[in-house]
Amino acid sequence: MKQLLEVLGFLTGVQGVAGLVSEFAGWDWGLVHRFSFLDGYELFASIALLVLSGALFAAAESLRSG
Repeated sequence: MKQLLEVLGFLTGVQGVAGLVSEFAGWDWGLVHRFSFLDGYELFASIALLVLSGALFAAAESLRSG
């Protein structure tokens, strides 16, 4: 379970950073800009993904490793 939370935290962190880079640099990569219901809210969704990533890493750290 700890490894699953760490992997999910990593993936959400990467997507959050990709959304921020896509928003500020104009690059076309990441999943945040691909969803039409997030039009206009890409920055907020990217920040939310980064916060979720931190929460997942904190939850993984709180679990015992065996």
